[in-house]
Amino acid sequence: MTPAAQRGAAEDGARDRLSVARLSLTNFRCYAQLRLEVGPGPIVLTGPNGAGKTNLLEALSFLSPGRGLRRARLAEPDRRTIDGAVAGRWTVATVLNTAEGPLAIGTGREAGEDEGDSPRRVVRIDGAPKNSQSDLALKLSVVWLTPDMDRLFQDSASERRRFLDRLVYAFDPAQAGRIAAYEHRMRERARLLAEGRGEPAWLDALEDGMAAHGVAIAAARAQVAARLDRACVQAIGPFPQARLAMTGDVDAWLGDGPALLAEERLRHALAAARARDALEGGAAVGPHRSDLRVRFGARGVPAGECSTGEQKALLLSIVLGLAREIARERDRPPLVLLDEVAAHLDGARRAALYDEIAALGVQTWLTGTDDEFFAGLRSRAQFFRVLDATVTAR
Repeated sequence: MTPAAQRGAAEDGARDRLSVARLSLTNFRCYAQLRLEVGPGPIVLTGPNGAGKTNLLEALSFLSPGRGLRRARLAEPDRRTIDGAVAGRWTVATVLNTAEGPLAIGTGREAGEDEGDSPRRVVRIDGAPKNSQSDLALKLSVVWLTPDMDRLFQDSASERRRFLDRLVYAFDPAQAGRIAAYEHRMRERARLLAEGRGEPAWLDALEDGMAAHGVAIAAARAQVAARLDRACVQAIGPFPQARLAMTGDVDAWLGDGPALLAEERLRHALAAARARDALEGGAAVGPHRSDLRVRFGARGVPAGECSTGEQKALLLSIVLGLAREIARERDRPPLVLLDEVAAHLDGARRAALYDEIAALGVQTWLTGTDDEFFAGLRSRAQFFRVLDATVTAR
């Protein structure tokens, strides 16, 4: 078989493994009702700003744990009337093509009997209710880039940690539970210290949990950062080689020795910082203080010092590296959501992006205002026009 044929066979096999076949929305943002049926290849959504393109990507992002690509509070996606009243609670439903056959996933907001009750997000997989959003990560990985992420390398370390943790979920869905458990213990410790009720036995127990979960969080991040670093070394054509590494006290301790020793060091550091943390709040040490360091490999320059175009290309290099790693390891490659990325790439990088999407066979949803940016996908993608919350095949 020729290399081209092998590449095509790999693409066909990957497309058979996972893709959205149908997307249904009810009362989601500007969509009262929507039923969109698509094939397994790339999906291009074009239309003017404010037409509803990003809302479709946001709906797909809720197929993963968390608050979606806009980090919305649970009730935010509810469709509103002109006077601002809630028209109805939002739901997102999909049918996925998988190697095992069709898989139905649904999620949305459910309130109590009264609208004033605390709302919660519900998840159903093949009709069966699930107790945790983490069940979504066992079935599907979703990764995205949006214009709001263009400043990722200038933003706070917390934004970079959040970005990396979403990538970690693709390989290790248990990371979400570790982070929730760690943050719960950290908040409880901070409350006890602030109230002056920090009995040593209580604090010891909380710090034991923080140390165990915290080192596990840092280890998962380090492992994925190292995998992506290796994958990005294989960056395609004009895309830069992004070099990734975690920095921070816990990360350094993990690099110096075994995880149990790192746990012990974190436990002692937390105990030693009780007086300071009581005054300042939070915790002075832990994985919540770590940072993701990204450098432009060819020049060794920190990503934050690169041009806007280079930073966008670095982000794409990381996302494509993730897609390659997941496709290599699992039968469920991720969905990739790219909001308004084509306009910020030069012609060579745009062509390389489209070639990589086709080669990976990963279903990618792209948005833009100008059809011309997607000319290189004309024979390889499905095109839809989005206008006033109406989606029409082109």
